[in-house]
Amino acid sequence: MKKYLEEYVKEIDDLLEKDNINKNTVEKHLVKIKFFQHERLIHLLVTLFYALAFLICLVLSIYIWTFLIVSIILICFLIPYILHYFFLENNAQYLYKQYDKMLGKTSDLS
Repeated sequence: MKKYLEEYVKEIDDLLEKDNINKNTVEKHLVKIKFFQHERLIHLLVTLFYALAFLICLVLSIYIWTFLIVSIILICFLIPYILHYFFLENNAQYLYKQYDKMLGKTSDLS
């Protein structure tokens, strides 16, 4: 997903640079934004699930030391999920800025 999003952002930046924007391009961009928003929501939910599971296991490790091992495993998954979520969040916001630029360059939209 990361590579796909980076390539798509670059493709739209190139179109914006060349002023090669039309109504169809803007509509397709809105569809892509919806797809990326969905992806971002799913990753947010998974990240929150892992964070909650990590915290529960961390508290349980006070009473049963084996939960500390589970906590370490969960944190190993949680950190990459957090980093990926922030990547999706920042790029989704960048897609909004691209959309605004596209609207500014397209005079035939009403």
